[in-house]
Amino acid sequence: MRRREKGGRARAPEERRGLLAQLRNPPGGRNARIMLLALAVDRTGSGLWAASSVLYLTFVTHLSAQQIGVLLGVAGVAGIAGSPLAGRLAGRFPVRPLLIGCHLLRLVTLGLVLVCTGFDALLPVVAVTYLGDRAAKTLEMLFATRTAGERRAAYQALSRSAANAGYGVGAGIAAIGLAVGTTGAYRVLILGNALSFVVAAVLVWRTTEPAESVVKAARAGGAASGGPVGDGPVGDGPESGRPAGPWRDRGYLRFVLLDIPMNLDDSVLAVGLPLWLVNRTSAPHALVPAFLVINTVLVVVLQLSVSRRAEGPRRATRAVLLYGVLMFVCCGFLAAATRGGTWAAGAVLLAAALLVTLAELMRSVSSWELAVLLAPQDARAAYLGVAGMAQSIQKSAGPPLLTGVVMAAGPVGWLALGTVVAGLAVVQRRACARRLGIGPSRTEPAAVAIG
Repeated sequence: MRRREKGGRARAPEERRGLLAQLRNPPGGRNARIMLLALAVDRTGSGLWAASSVLYLTFVTHLSAQQIGVLLGVAGVAGIAGSPLAGRLAGRFPVRPLLIGCHLLRLVTLGLVLVCTGFDALLPVVAVTYLGDRAAKTLEMLFATRTAGERRAAYQALSRSAANAGYGVGAGIAAIGLAVGTTGAYRVLILGNALSFVVAAVLVWRTTEPAESVVKAARAGGAASGGPVGDGPVGDGPESGRPAGPWRDRGYLRFVLLDIPMNLDDSVLAVGLPLWLVNRTSAPHALVPAFLVINTVLVVVLQLSVSRRAEGPRRATRAVLLYGVLMFVCCGFLAAATRGGTWAAGAVLLAAALLVTLAELMRSVSSWELAVLLAPQDARAAYLGVAGMAQSIQKSAGPPLLTGVVMAAGPVGWLALGTVVAGLAVVQRRACARRLGIGPSRTEPAAVAIG
């Protein structure tokens, strides 16, 4: 028996199960369960790399701070190409072997990192590693759209919970190696990341990718059973008047362009909060790790619940608005943190960390759901590859924007950033609603609830 929600949509019993129960039997069954495990293993290795890479490049390869900055900056730019490249290839070849190839590519490049010592040799190796990383993330998303079907938002929530748990485990293991601090310990951490690629590739190899006929049947079934408004094809290429590809689809490119500032929560959490605390407030420096702890715990605990309240086109577009509101208030808190004593500033910054995490929860659901909904079903691979560029571009442009413009302007800079993001969220919501052909509805809640 289905329980009817406040908005009138019947909620299936499986949607009410807890996180652990859904991880054991996720949308997509066995394939999804194996892929979630592969994702968690991969992100555990990513946690090892994130925590140790800068120190490895400093103390083992003896690069200067400027060289490391250039190295990681160029690698971030190279990563931008990973998403559209993966989408283009996925339109011609099965996703499963492509994803295995990405894991093996990163295994090879990380092995080269261990034997390369000069800046000139490391630059292309690390760049290809980041390209493979972004391509793998796009292929994971494509696999989910084909395996989880109409419940892809629930799968996305489970994948983010698994990914954050993996990052946490990897960072914890890295802390042990960093405490040892020897060259051998740094190399072991890099080898641990390489091992994660081997295990992830083996796990992906154990999955079976749905045949295209099965995917089409699932789509037809979803349409016949009265799926959410707008969840069908937005267009099927030239027959419906849509451009033949994403690069000629100005409406979709506009969505991707606006989605770049809709990913700024990542840089605010990783760069803005710590640097603002250290340089412009009197809050204790020991609070910096708490920002990551708050983010990791809340994403693991709340992501599934939030995804249930942001499924479908109407709720996904409303989540965009809520993202803008949360980012606006978060930036206001950051601007206010410069006033007051040590503990008052600390409390305000912790509240900002909470708000930016809630914004991340909204963004992680809405960006992915809308990227899928706005893409023609017969060209989703290519479209989602282009959509994946938004996050990559933000990772390259976000940190210098915050440090060179927003923080340089002081509290006014944060207020301006919050206002701009909130305004763009309104523009994004209206553009998406217009393309999806949806309007105001009295039967849905006025806002996306968290809990």
